[in-house]
Amino acid sequence: MTPKDKKKHVLVTGGAGFIGSNFIPYFLGTNPNAHIVNLDKLTYAGTLENLEQVEKSDRYSFVKGDIRDVVLVDKLFEKYCIEAVIHFAAESHVDNSIKHPENFIKTNIEGTFVLLEAARKKWLEKAHVPRKGFEAARFHQISTDEVYGSLGDDGFFTEEMPYAPNSPYSASKASSDFLVRSYFHTYGLNVVTSNCSNNYGPKQHDEKLIPTIIRKALSNESIPIYGDGKNVRDWLFVEDHCKGIEKVFNEGKAGETYLIGGSNEINNLTIAKKICSILDGKQPRPKGKYEDFIHFTDDRPGHDWRYAIDATKVKTELNWSAKESFDSGLKKTIAWYSKKYQKV
Repeated sequence: MTPKDKKKHVLVTGGAGFIGSNFIPYFLGTNPNAHIVNLDKLTYAGTLENLEQVEKSDRYSFVKGDIRDVVLVDKLFEKYCIEAVIHFAAESHVDNSIKHPENFIKTNIEGTFVLLEAARKKWLEKAHVPRKGFEAARFHQISTDEVYGSLGDDGFFTEEMPYAPNSPYSASKASSDFLVRSYFHTYGLNVVTSNCSNNYGPKQHDEKLIPTIIRKALSNESIPIYGDGKNVRDWLFVEDHCKGIEKVFNEGKAGETYLIGGSNEINNLTIAKKICSILDGKQPRPKGKYEDFIHFTDDRPGHDWRYAIDATKVKTELNWSAKESFDSGLKKTIAWYSKKYQKV
């Protein structure tokens, strides 16, 4: 990555969240010359408990702060001589974006702008002319497949599809993606964007679908499923996603977008039943089955019907593919959450 005597200083935003806290230990393990500066506001969705395994590493530094804080972000770029940004930080829960969209506009759009401006000022002499020593500096935008809207029963999202976001969350992410794109075309900033499908695995916040199903089942509570439970998502195990991010960051072509998906199309009701079935085998109830707790609730406003990714580009150009099957990843996920919830 760099000469042995030189550290590469990477700013990771939102590293205490779900994907970021899985990515940081992985990236430090595979990039021995990397020093990660983790900037995280520590909202409800982020916790430093997720990073206990790296907190004492001399190649890891944590800074509590807001990505919208211009003074702080500029100071970090100067203090650590930041050479790369991997930008996870975002408000991401769709239900919350429906209730409080203003938080999503502020963090996802304004925050991304602040980071891009800091990178532009630090890395470029002027438009399309990098400063000496920053010729390889790169900004990696982590985004979502939700920016493409909703699919019918057929077809897949591809990098060439027009954006069609349907929630305040996905609209704010689409806006931040466009900002990143504009800094490449206008200023020549070295950027890449990756849009992922639904992630699952250890360290995800309790509010998300799979942790909620596990938690509710183990607590003998009703398991809520929106509508008829037939909404389909493409599920990607978080460790596979981390490997894909690293591939795009290290090998992706500047200015390009790469879709990262798990090729696991499954509807919400099937997921709930799978989890219940696994728990029936591992921790059977004294009477009845976990599936008995499943109940249907009013559907989410603007609930997209189906997401599915065509990951051909990242597979063929960067030689990445998901290694974990949904069933094997789900078993690992259930085991992790079972330990977490039974400690409470």
